[in-house]
Amino acid sequence: MDLLQTFITLFQMICVVIVFAYLFTRSRFFLEVLEHHPVITTQILLAVVFGLLSIYGLSSGLSISGAVVNVRDLGPILAGLICGPYVGIGAGLIGAAYRITLGGSNVLGAAIGPILAGALSGLVYILNKREFVSTKIAIISTIVIESLITTVTLVIRVINTPGSPVVPIIINVAIPMIILTSIAVGIFSIIVHNLLNERKTKKEKEKLESEIARKNAELEIAAEIQRSFLPEDIPQLEGFEIAATSLPAKEVGGDFFDVMPMDVIPLPDQQMGVLIADVSGKGVPAALFMALSRVIVRTSSTWFKVPSDIIGHANSIISSDSKTGMFVTLFYGVIDKDTRKFTFVNAGHNPPILYRGESGTMEELEGTGIALGIMDDAEYSQSEVRVNSGDTIILYTDGVTEAINEKEEMYEIDRLVNVIKETKNATAQETLESIIRSVFEFSGMQPQFDDITLMVIKVH
Repeated sequence: MDLLQTFITLFQMICVVIVFAYLFTRSRFFLEVLEHHPVITTQILLAVVFGLLSIYGLSSGLSISGAVVNVRDLGPILAGLICGPYVGIGAGLIGAAYRITLGGSNVLGAAIGPILAGALSGLVYILNKREFVSTKIAIISTIVIESLITTVTLVIRVINTPGSPVVPIIINVAIPMIILTSIAVGIFSIIVHNLLNERKTKKEKEKLESEIARKNAELEIAAEIQRSFLPEDIPQLEGFEIAATSLPAKEVGGDFFDVMPMDVIPLPDQQMGVLIADVSGKGVPAALFMALSRVIVRTSSTWFKVPSDIIGHANSIISSDSKTGMFVTLFYGVIDKDTRKFTFVNAGHNPPILYRGESGTMEELEGTGIALGIMDDAEYSQSEVRVNSGDTIILYTDGVTEAINEKEEMYEIDRLVNVIKETKNATAQETLESIIRSVFEFSGMQPQFDDITLMVIKVH
């Protein structure tokens, strides 16, 4: 019964101590300790606070077999483990001074305990490179320290009071004090480590948020630069109406289009070049490869006039520069308003659709060579079709036809053809908007997984 009462009493003491300790760990003074720069006034304050904990542990003790069961060493041990030997010894001295005022037959042994507790726990702090030890080490250290203090106290007691009972004191007093003080230190250690983890997590979160914000800013700049590559205003050719757009799946993408009037490339006044392309891959690598490919094609178009020569030369440069295995599918065509001829090279790209307004039939502008960047000596031919009033040419990337819905169904070419037929009398911009709207309505809540680029050419 005495043993049960001992545990109940000590547990009540520990609850009060732990609540107080938890509140104190949230103060700015304790944060100074954790950050290893406590000023002298803070160290004095900490010594006083943990010394008061020692006083509380002494004043609320329970007398059993002529000895007092208490947690007098808890304050100095915590002070030493967390703040170092100076604060630990300071807290121990305060507890010892109070114990001396209480008097008693074993006052010397009882007074030495808090001082030794603060000094020994402070030594553990130093040995751990002035860092708070793990919970496991804190508990083990407390058991060892309390065992040593108990041994010293019992020796002094036997010397001062020969014949005094030792075994009952060990069973009813020493063991409960060691166990519960160790439990209290373990709980306090968990509280401190939780605080440390919170601070670490907060710092990591702030660092991560800062890094994300920086990367987002860089991606936004990259997206703005990439948007500047695309024609801001679509040049028009007499007798033709052209509309185009590009919607990257991420901040930046690998699709691009271009409309090149005669002031950009050396074409006759009656001609205009159109281009649509899709780089393998997504994100920043594809965007960089897209920029390279666009510049190379534009540069090649200033040196050569024949579309097949332009693409062949561009391919040899792109192939020699491509070290990552990336490639680009590309469709390049030249419109002649006088002859109404459309001369093109399809380098592995999705075949554009030519809708015949008079007959309502569809033609696909098939490939004339492989994608750029695969083989440096690839050969490219060109084809030619004549377009008439009412015809529509649709250039697109696979982000259109391969868009999927929540049932994992693909948009596919048939749905695109239906929209083209439904908008045969609409403007180029209206047709473009109808196709984009149809794709997103089909996809529903399914996120866009690939870049979408589209160009509509209406023949008047």
